Formats: sequence, C-alpha cells, structure tokens
Amino acid sequence: MAEFLASIFGTEKDRVNCPFYFKTGACTHGDRCSRQHNRPTYSQTVLLNHMYRSPINLSVNPEMQQQGGVPEAQIQSHFDDFFEDIYVEMVDKYGPIEELNICENLGDHLVGNIYIMFKKEEDAQKAVEALNNRWYNSMPIYAELSPVTDFREACCRQYETSECTRGGYCNFLHVKAASKEVRHKLGVDTFGKGRHVMAGSRKSGSSGRRSSPGRRRRY
Repeated sequence: MAEFLASIFGTEKDRVNCPFYFKTGACTHGDRCSRQHNRPTYSQTVLLNHMYRSPINLSVNPEMQQQGGVPEAQIQSHFDDFFEDIYVEMVDKYGPIEELNICENLGDHLVGNIYIMFKKEEDAQKAVEALNNRWYNSMPIYAELSPVTDFREACCRQYETSECTRGGYCNFLHVKAASKEVRHKLGVDTFGKGRHVMAGSRKSGSSGRRSSPGRRRRY
C-alpha cells in the first residue's frame, strides 16, 4: 500500500494531494481546493507571487484592444529590464541560482509568478525570509518556498511547441523568454521556449553587471 501511494503521489490518481499544486506550486482553486496543498518546509525553489506586472495585462482591457494593444517591442523591453533586475538582485543578495522562470499566464493563480531555483536550499530560505520584508515598484513582495523541482513537469508542453489552445489561461506555466541580448549579457541559456537555465556557476556579488545609466532600481 505504501508503495502504491508513493507511486501516485502528486498525480491525477492521487485523491488526497493536489497534482497542480505539486507540479506548479499554484492551484486555480487556491485554499478552496478539495485536495491538500503540501507546502514544503525546505526547498531550492522560491515562488514570488504575482510580482511581475506585464503591460500585456493592459491589453486585455477593451479600450486598449481597440487601440491595438501594447506593442510587442514595448512588452519585451519592459520584461528584459525586469528580468535583469530580478536576476542580479537574487544572485548578488542571496546566492547562485539554477533557474529563473517568469510566467506570462493570465489566470489569477499564475499571473506574474516568478520561480527561482537556487543551488542551495539554505539560500532559498534566506531569500524567502528577506524578501517578505521588502517591496518592489511600490508593491510588497510575497515570497514562499515552492514544491516545484522539475520545471519540465511544471511548464506547458503544448506551449513549448506553440500548440496550447488555452492561451494565457492554461494551468501549466507559460514562461516568457528574455531577449537574446539580455541572456548573453547575464550568461543565461534557455531550455525549450522560455526556461532560463544558468550557463555556469556565478558567485554571489560577482555578476559583473551594474545598473545602467538612466535605469532606476525599484527595490
């Protein structure tokens, strides 16, 4: 029996534990879910809830749609600045990271979510404790340890091949990619369509990047 329960843990056959929370660290039902959300007491992965505020959310507004929405170049430029801010802050302040993935989903439970997988669990814990006392762009940061350890399972496979029919309201992660220029500048590789995997080990405080003239850090 124990072997069977272990084999179905976090799958659709598991009638006790929520498979979506286990795979993505978020669930469309939230605390009203009929299955358990087992929040980890230790993990390499930190979730920053709804922290990225994309200009694309404005284009959902009917008035913005009539105006043609937000230009893609503006969306990408905004995202690149944000990605660079987050990456450098995490590495410099808390320690080396393995992955940094930012959702462009539109569903309430995933919109703006940021997943940061640190190399060490103690760095992830340090980041959660510090970030919950910090603000970004005049908004409080809500950080927690996430059960996500395998982003291949968390990310939408159909989105990877541009075949997802649910669009921004998919329950799996749609990870937005930073531009090639920003990835090259930071020494970051991509895996699949948008997952950001660190190209090599980077020591805290040695990112080699500083705020560009005219850019304003929003922490």
